Formats: sequence, structure tokens, C-alpha cells
Amino acid sequence: MKFIVDAQPPPRLASFLTAKGHDAVHVATLPGEVRTPDPEIAAVADAEGRIVITKDADFRHSHTVSGAPASLLLVSTGNIRNDELIELCGRRLGDIEKAFASAAFVELHRDVLIVHGSDAR
Repeated sequence: MKFIVDAQPPPRLASFLTAKGHDAVHVATLPGEVRTPDPEIAAVADAEGRIVITKDADFRHSHTVSGAPASLLLVSTGNIRNDELIELCGRRLGDIEKAFASAAFVELHRDVLIVHGSDAR
């Protein structure tokens, strides 16, 4: 899978996902770095077939209203230490992979993974 990690999650999350065999980048690698506007992040994600990983609920709105980004993993854990977030992602990675096989919007909570709708992927 291909991911782009937004500014709030740490760059270490992209490194972790890469170590697990995925193609993952952090927005810090983009020309605008962590100040890259959400529409530009969504455009890069869609052009490269990446899933946006973010804590920013604004992406939920843009995904729902305009379909951009096409694929979204919204981290809805509230405040969480970086180590805990990476551990949580590691624990749920298989479930996340399965969810994106049939859905374009998934929410990661501390205790549950919510898959919003599904499509005929």
C-alpha cells in the first residue's frame, strides 16, 4: 500500500510503514513541508495513489464532500504519544490493509477500527 502521512503524526510513522513493506512518505518531504495545504496533500495522494493518514478532521469533510483525498485513514485517538500511535498502527495494520481492500475511508480509534462504507474495489 502507498501512504502519505500528514503533519500531525510523526515522520517515524512513515518510516515504520516503510519498514513493514509499504511505500510511505511524510508531508515533511513535500516542497511545502508540514505547511503544505490540505488540498495539495490530497492532490499528491490522489496522483500517486496514496492513502492520507491524518488526525485532521478537515480531511473527513473534503473526502465526504468532494472525494479528495480518494482514500483516507483518520486517526481518531485524541491525544496519543507517538510511540503509542506507532504501536497501535502496528497492532492494527493487518485490519487496516483489509479495510482498504473494500473501502476508501477508515477511522482508527484506540479500541476500534471503523470502516465507512465500501466500494467495488
